[in-house]
Amino acid sequence: MTGIAPIRRALISVSDKSGLVAFAQALAARGVEILSTGGSAKALRDAGVPVKEVADHTGFPEILDGRVKTLVPQIHGGILGRRDSAEHRAQMEAHAIAPIDLVAVNLYPFEATVAKGAPDDDCVENIDIGGPALIRAAAKNHDFVTILTEPEQYETVLAELAEHGGTTLATRRRLAGEAYARTAAYDAAIGAWFAEKREEAFPKRMTIAGTLRQLTRYGENPHQAAGFYAASARPGVASATQIQGKELSYNNLNDTDAAFECVAEFDAPTVVIVKHANPCGVASAASLAEAWDGAMRCDPVSPYGGIVAVNRVLDGPAAEKIAAIFSEVIIAPDADEAARAILARKRNLRLLLTGGLPNPGAPGMTFRSVAGGFLAQSRDAGRIGPGDVQVVTRRAPTAAELEDLIFAFRVCKHVKSNAIVYAKAGATVGIGAGQMSRVDSARIAAWKSEEAAKAIGLPGRLTRGSVVASDAFFPFADGLEAAASAGATAVIQPGGSIRDAEVIAAADAAGLAMVFTGMRHFRH
Repeated sequence: MTGIAPIRRALISVSDKSGLVAFAQALAARGVEILSTGGSAKALRDAGVPVKEVADHTGFPEILDGRVKTLVPQIHGGILGRRDSAEHRAQMEAHAIAPIDLVAVNLYPFEATVAKGAPDDDCVENIDIGGPALIRAAAKNHDFVTILTEPEQYETVLAELAEHGGTTLATRRRLAGEAYARTAAYDAAIGAWFAEKREEAFPKRMTIAGTLRQLTRYGENPHQAAGFYAASARPGVASATQIQGKELSYNNLNDTDAAFECVAEFDAPTVVIVKHANPCGVASAASLAEAWDGAMRCDPVSPYGGIVAVNRVLDGPAAEKIAAIFSEVIIAPDADEAARAILARKRNLRLLLTGGLPNPGAPGMTFRSVAGGFLAQSRDAGRIGPGDVQVVTRRAPTAAELEDLIFAFRVCKHVKSNAIVYAKAGATVGIGAGQMSRVDSARIAAWKSEEAAKAIGLPGRLTRGSVVASDAFFPFADGLEAAASAGATAVIQPGGSIRDAEVIAAADAAGLAMVFTGMRHFRH
């Protein structure tokens, strides 16, 4: 095994030609012979870089519409031959196989072709065969061969050539590992596409691939390590551009995702404030500034140090109000110049702009690790509208109550179970999250509404005259009775308990309107 591997001959065949010409010029200036194919060869020739077509090197033409061009012994033998093996060297010499010391390949854009909704035939033609074979061969023989799969790697190799006259074993090993990770992700995307085509949500083998966006200082706690990976084009935290502020932490990212997924549920201008992955205030209004006021009324204390999400271009008036308290992160589809100028005064505040909102009804998968494996499930894309509910009490909800019930149930979907959400006039007025008993969630939400009323100088509870949503059925009447005691006038819940009749009777006795959705929204 050698430490420094010289580069005398390179094979370049890239789909992404970013930085290609400058890289090839630098290799040629060092006397490296460059082999290339098709579009890469043309780009180099047009730039005046000396290049030899692979077909001229091998004596074998490209065939089958370019499906076969590098799958020949002269190429793979040149890559895979061990330089420290006399037997390998003899066989290469006997078959006129010249060593290839560097392979620069990036793959046909299969993922991008699928993402733009191309026809199946186009997707199939963008499944690269020769590229992965070249990458895997070069990575296997990394003792002697340097493999490059991304333009960002070019500078590393050029720097080592300048310093050492070749590449170091440590660098070749790192690049080999990155190469195998790339082909694994590529094959995972192809496998997922085929599974989708046959409508198989849970294939026999499932591979999760992502691209590292950043390492965080630590995970949920300082003794844990963490990294942030992007895995799809879904608008959100992974697609966001950070305009200002400190580096995002693991908890920032998790909470920001929770806030943005929640705010995307609503069509009217809406503000969601999240603390520890739970909404502590949500409101819709005619403007973001008004929505902020409504969200803050629900819990004036918890938003300190929280995450703020909006579903509109963040404007100056809303930014001025948000900036009045300490927030960790603001995430929005965009922000106007006035908002950016206001928030720029808070240098540590992270401002994330995503360019769009996630579709809450779109299909997708979520994952959670367990000891020895992981759980996979379809994303909770369920959405209830006014026409999807069943009135089960003697009194039907008024139009205003029904509007608030739908609002509260959509918020409930994003609150940790057991979840209880009180709402009034398009704003939450009490949230109970994550309790082992549903009745405790109802009581905690009512208690918090009392505290919120005190904080803003109002008598009683904010929940008086509100509606209430439960993410799952009431197993007993006590949870509903607690909601009635808090001042709720209407209830929305999935239904389905063996004691539904008892709960309905309690609602009738209290004069409440109640509707069933038939859809549960557990969030653990």
